[in-house]
Amino acid sequence: MDRDLTRGPVMRSMLFFAVPMILGNLLQQCYNIADTLIVGRYLGKNALAAVGSSFTLMTFLTSILLGMCMGSGALFSIRFGQRDEDGLRESMRASFVLIAGAAVLLNALAFAALDFMRVFLRVPEEVWGTMRAYLRVIFCGVAATFLYNYFASFLRSVGNSIAPLIFLALSSLMNIALDLWFVLGLKRGVTGAAEATVIAQYASGLGIAAYAWLRYPRIRCLRSLRVRRKSVREVAGFSLLTCVQQSVMNLGILMVQGLVNSFGATVMAAFAAAVKIDAFAYMPVQDFGNAFSTFIAQNYGARRQDRIRAGLRGAIRASMCFSIVVSALVCALARPLMGLFVEAGELEIIAEGVRYLRIEGAFYCGIGCLFLLYGLYRALGRPGMSVVLTVISLGTRVALAYALSGLPTFGVKGIWWSVPIGWTLADLTGIVYYIYHRDRLLSVEK
Repeated sequence: MDRDLTRGPVMRSMLFFAVPMILGNLLQQCYNIADTLIVGRYLGKNALAAVGSSFTLMTFLTSILLGMCMGSGALFSIRFGQRDEDGLRESMRASFVLIAGAAVLLNALAFAALDFMRVFLRVPEEVWGTMRAYLRVIFCGVAATFLYNYFASFLRSVGNSIAPLIFLALSSLMNIALDLWFVLGLKRGVTGAAEATVIAQYASGLGIAAYAWLRYPRIRCLRSLRVRRKSVREVAGFSLLTCVQQSVMNLGILMVQGLVNSFGATVMAAFAAAVKIDAFAYMPVQDFGNAFSTFIAQNYGARRQDRIRAGLRGAIRASMCFSIVVSALVCALARPLMGLFVEAGELEIIAEGVRYLRIEGAFYCGIGCLFLLYGLYRALGRPGMSVVLTVISLGTRVALAYALSGLPTFGVKGIWWSVPIGWTLADLTGIVYYIYHRDRLLSVEK
């Protein structure tokens, strides 16, 4: 299952490593979509709005842990490429302590600030009761999110993208089955949907931790959690900046969610359904960007500049081709896709969702390019540049969303248009920076 990405044909190595990551996260989106589809179909508009807003909030909270795991994974990949076993073990211990502490703190803050979130997100009264019940359960899965993402990042850093796929696939199937049982069979409403998700999360988190412990002796270094300050600082340099990048990205989305909520339950429901379709559509290029990052990081550690350049060229071609195909499909099938989530009679919800999908869907090349830039700068030890690109993308999105939505000419449509404009500005910044600093960025001299 392990794959050394510093050897062999460049594109074949990258694609073979990327495909299990893509399939895994598509499955994860499937069980997110299962929540939305079942709730939207059987529990009504307000329940759909509640679960949709909760998903955006949880994406923000878990992005903090995901970002730290991704950053640590980049450092693991560099150490693996350098064949530095002692350095790898030290980095693993330091990152485990750092991220586990963050998970505990994050969980405590989430419960403490639960009622404040209603004000921040501008949730209507008729939606808040349902949303609060859903969140109280879903917050219990934060520890499971940490376990899965930490061990998945380690496994991917040493070239094993198959095992995370298997555990995610099993938990996805479990989640869908439990969703149907709890919501339709036991009549537990949105609380049942949340319970199904949390149980599935713990199954994947504990399962992958046990697998890594048994299969990889080096992971047993976690029995001793004594770490050096130097190691913590090094891990923090990678993981905290990537965490900032991920959390800034999702904070911007959360702020947009608050603006969407101010337009009422119909727009909330349309956004809840459309954003699931949107995320499912561009998820493959996001995961390809993460696989590309691991490829670059291993070769950066191994000082293989030739493979870095070849990988960059191939990744751009693959990402752009896929994005064009998906853009065409989403724009053409926007209406039947929305029909999967809402009843045919909900014409206003469907119309608004279709408008969102056709605006966003036309510009997937922009987000595909941006994910490659994030992965490139993270792998080259420049996670700060990923933060800059995220601030440009999301800052533009938030500013334009609030400005344009207040104009009668645009209204809600202004929120939708702000997204591709933000992607474009961030892409241009990242490309220009790379062109002007390419030799220094790719230098193998330490």
